Amino acid sequence: MNLAYQYPKAILHDNSIILVDVPFQDKELAKAIAGYQGWSKAPKGWKYAAQPEVVKDIKRIMPNAIIDPTVLEKIGQVVATSDTVHQLKSAEGLAVQMPVKIKPFEHQKKAFAIGTMIPYAGLLMEQGCGKSMTSVAIAGHRFLHDGLKRVLVIAPTSVVPVWPREFNDYADFSFDVRALTGTSKDKSKQLDTWKSDPSVLQVAVVNYEATWRMEEALAKWVKDGMIICDESQRIKTPNATQSKCIHKLGKLARFRLILTGTPVSNSPLDFFSQYKFLDESVFGGSYMAFKNRYALMGGFENKQVIAFRNMDELVRKAHSIAFRVSKAEALDLPAETTQPLFVELDKKTRATYNELKKEAITELDNGEKITAQVVLTKLLRLAQISGGFVTDENKRVHQVGREKLQAFEETLDDLMAAGKKVVVFARFIAEIEAINKILDQKGIDYGFITGAVSQTERGEVVKKFQEDPNCRVFVAQIQTAGLGITLTAGDTAIFFSMDFSLANHEQAKARIHRIGQKNNVTYIYLLGRDTVDEKVFDALKSKKNVADSVVDNWRDFLQ
Repeated sequence: MNLAYQYPKAILHDNSIILVDVPFQDKELAKAIAGYQGWSKAPKGWKYAAQPEVVKDIKRIMPNAIIDPTVLEKIGQVVATSDTVHQLKSAEGLAVQMPVKIKPFEHQKKAFAIGTMIPYAGLLMEQGCGKSMTSVAIAGHRFLHDGLKRVLVIAPTSVVPVWPREFNDYADFSFDVRALTGTSKDKSKQLDTWKSDPSVLQVAVVNYEATWRMEEALAKWVKDGMIICDESQRIKTPNATQSKCIHKLGKLARFRLILTGTPVSNSPLDFFSQYKFLDESVFGGSYMAFKNRYALMGGFENKQVIAFRNMDELVRKAHSIAFRVSKAEALDLPAETTQPLFVELDKKTRATYNELKKEAITELDNGEKITAQVVLTKLLRLAQISGGFVTDENKRVHQVGREKLQAFEETLDDLMAAGKKVVVFARFIAEIEAINKILDQKGIDYGFITGAVSQTERGEVVKKFQEDPNCRVFVAQIQTAGLGITLTAGDTAIFFSMDFSLANHEQAKARIHRIGQKNNVTYIYLLGRDTVDEKVFDALKSKKNVADSVVDNWRDFLQ
């Protein structure tokens, strides 16, 4: 950029960044403008996110600045988009034609309208609100009306097998959907040998971890297509390898969607990386500038976030191209009931538990530094003992008691007698193996998912539970199967053990309390009496992450 202008000039760069040619010696003036993103070497100029407040500040701080018509046109588009999204959110009785096989809910119609009116949209919809079906409809509309040929769905590994089923269940248009399998090399080859077919919408599904290993193949395949990032909080860390890869892939796509019920799992700063993929013009491309705008720094070497600011602005910008809805707002779902069942540990199990608890207290008392991870590791071992198992110093698992298994068996018998279909959540593999053994002994047909179950098998296991009346129980490892699958054939869940993460816990619950559920939902918790189970249950019931309070209150969890 030529810096010889008599007056500063603002131009549009890369359709998402405003460049202003204020001389470098006047950088403090440049920094005073909202949306400041730093200095661009080529072309030269100060960078700003293409947002209305930037132009207002330029005019205020530099009244003689020349605003290029392309900048004004872009800002006009941004304002028009935000106005359209706002109008659609408040519209009643939208008459939209969604290319799906089932009748959509009103909130899905609104999300569909937004997702088809603008090229980049965020479906910030809580678990169970039907964002996957809405995404299928949006992709179908783009295929039928906008010439879209290919879609890349990026999802957590455990969710990859779910997407082919979503298209099969909902899509009312021609498609060819494939979940990529094998090594990254195998997946790349599957894309390379997939011949173009304009008669169908081609949909490839891949896990997040594989993206950067096969970036070249994905970039070639998805150019001018659509990318859907499912559970987009997986790219909330801007400098992570997979996040940077997906940011680059996003620039190649004509259309982009992010899907998540939890866009903010740690802090409001989680928005940045997800929106850098979705639409960089919203928050710009500099994480440092974004953080300086919305966070107050302090603590050691001024590197810790101590507070947040400008939150109204952040939320307004995020929602300018997104639709946020909760189950309570969107759906008339059946009621939820929580039922804790307390299990008394016998003398042997209690002695093992107390011994380990005493060791934990001693180590924490004498430790130089107490971190959340150290405390959580101690609590994890205690939770394992509550379930009847213990891991020795050689990483071998031993059974120390059957109290919770007996309580599970009794509860299961009652539920089976009542004709229920039941989902069982557990955290530890040893617990799942013991639960499966009980089901085998009772001759109960069941399905289960752990990390050892292949992606290709998971969809069939879910399908069997959902459709086969003889399959009465589904056993799920929380970390693996607590995300992205629908288990509405069951209306009762037994939590044999719990995850310490509130987000993971809510995700697990939403497997049965979601669209398609016709009955009241009951969650039964098996809690070791006077154990860490009770403390974790209380925290989760109060919508708290255990990790957020263990450092300062670790003694409370070990009482």
